[in-house]
Amino acid sequence: MKFGVYQVSRRGGREKNEDRMGYCYTRDAGLFALADGMGGHPEGEVAAQIALQTLAAMFQRDAKPTLADPARFLADGVLVAHQTLLQYGADRGLSDTPRTTVVVCVLQNGMAHWAHCGDSRLYLVRAGNLIARTRDHSYSELQEALGRSQPGAERFNRNVLFTCLGSPGKPMVDVSGPLALTSGDRLLLCSDGLWGTVGEPDIIRHLGERPITDSVPELVEQALRNGGPRCDNVTALAVEWEGEDEPEDAISTQELGDEGFASTIQGAGAEGQMDEDEIERSVREIRETIIQRAATHKKI
Repeated sequence: MKFGVYQVSRRGGREKNEDRMGYCYTRDAGLFALADGMGGHPEGEVAAQIALQTLAAMFQRDAKPTLADPARFLADGVLVAHQTLLQYGADRGLSDTPRTTVVVCVLQNGMAHWAHCGDSRLYLVRAGNLIARTRDHSYSELQEALGRSQPGAERFNRNVLFTCLGSPGKPMVDVSGPLALTSGDRLLLCSDGLWGTVGEPDIIRHLGERPITDSVPELVEQALRNGGPRCDNVTALAVEWEGEDEPEDAISTQELGDEGFASTIQGAGAEGQMDEDEIERSVREIRETIIQRAATHKKI
């Protein structure tokens, strides 16, 4: 694989930055992830970091050097991250569990697969056109999908989510793909601090017209200007797939061996991180629950 990558995160007008982002890759697969810790709950930045650490640890374990089933990996990975947050809160006796949104993308065999929970977004832009975008797990987008949206309602309930990682109930996880990539495709993972103040046409135009090393910092600065003194954290991670405008330091994975692995995400051993046995146990429990539910529905 060969790809260009650019990532940036700004605190905005908040007391601290609760967004986290990062990527890791083997010779033949890459994982890119972004999480936005939720305010109003404790340790949002910890929740975001734990989610990324869990996904990176699972990717390092399973990508040898590719994932056998990227869609299943994404579904399992996000739910294991959720379980890790619940365990973190229980171990510390917290009255409320740290919570976060997450969006994660796997690039493998020239295909893109992605999953998300909450309102952190993925955009895929090709030749200046929007090819795909995640749909937020918010009441405003739900009403729009049901054809019930009302003028002005977006201002009041855009940030009201009905699912996230760390909540008491099982989170909703949407998994998409595979989508075949072409040279020059740009993918943008971003927090709502960016898309909430910069219109979608501007995001698509910037990504389509300029290299990601120029377009992404400009989008972030525009979000900070539009957001004003109380602007949310603004975080973006962009990838250009084997394009002509890749930066000179574009990443080529060809020299990595079958077991080679590189990551910008803090690895195993960090506070709150599951070990391999705990991850395997969580994956097994999740799959058993899915099978049991499917059997119950079939009987009904």
